[in-house]
Amino acid sequence: MKKFPLAHTYSIIARDPETGQLGGAVQSHWFSVGSVVIWAEPGVGVVATQAMAKISYGPLGLDLMRAGLPAPAVLQALLSTDELADLRQVAMIDSRGRGATHTGKRCMAASGHQTGEGFSTQANMMAHNTVWPAMAEAYQASKGDLAERLLAALEAAQASGGDIRGQQSAAILVVPAHPSGQAWNDRLFDLRVEDHPHPVEELRRLVRIQRAYQSMNQGDDYLAAGDTPGALAAYSTAATMAPEMDEITFWHAVTLADIGRVDDSLPIFREAFSKNRDWATLLQRLPPVGMVKMSPETVQTILKASQPE
Repeated sequence: MKKFPLAHTYSIIARDPETGQLGGAVQSHWFSVGSVVIWAEPGVGVVATQAMAKISYGPLGLDLMRAGLPAPAVLQALLSTDELADLRQVAMIDSRGRGATHTGKRCMAASGHQTGEGFSTQANMMAHNTVWPAMAEAYQASKGDLAERLLAALEAAQASGGDIRGQQSAAILVVPAHPSGQAWNDRLFDLRVEDHPHPVEELRRLVRIQRAYQSMNQGDDYLAAGDTPGALAAYSTAATMAPEMDEITFWHAVTLADIGRVDDSLPIFREAFSKNRDWATLLQRLPPVGMVKMSPETVQTILKASQPE
């Protein structure tokens, strides 16, 4: 028999009715589950393939939905040609929110799924049969954007007992409602925890950090557009969201200094330098390559005045 990934796991896929975003999240006691289970494409749909996972359900499912077939018809077509369909657990939702889910009768207990408007939760080899209903309840009750609601579902699954084997890896993938024409920009969240004793907790931490970097990037956009107050507000928000990220702290200070607010930048530089003195070296390398407008003399002033206390 051909070997397939044993993605015994719990997952959720969904379409946000307000934004049209598509996404999914997963956790398993299996290394790198994110490379197997969740597939999504803007304007097309999202797929979860697990249990005795046949990875091709992901790309083929997206291909057929992209061609215009609704998710229920796609899933039925792929199952009809699969000799091991009884071992599969697959869920699909298309860009219009139409969904379909299959839990094969030979999927290992506890296994099952629950569907609702624009979402599906599915699990197999769980400690209890309460896992997928708990995910559905948490998803429907939670507030925030799609990524936040997907995380809430994973946390509810784990609180309900989760995978009977324990925890190892987790992943989240969220894409926008419509493609931008630049595929590299069309993944709002694409994060994986490959091997960790508490992967869902680690995944939430990574989502928080990504949100902080998204805010920092938004600050760069504001600055490029000449909106300095907006840029500084975005940088400040980013630093508040992830205070442990000295990268964010450093560039916040650089921006302040570069617009002439050197005095305001000094305590922030001091904080960054106290975490990693190499930031001071990097600061000196910025003017020669045109990365900042400040003069080398200003850089030296900053270095002298922002020595760690």
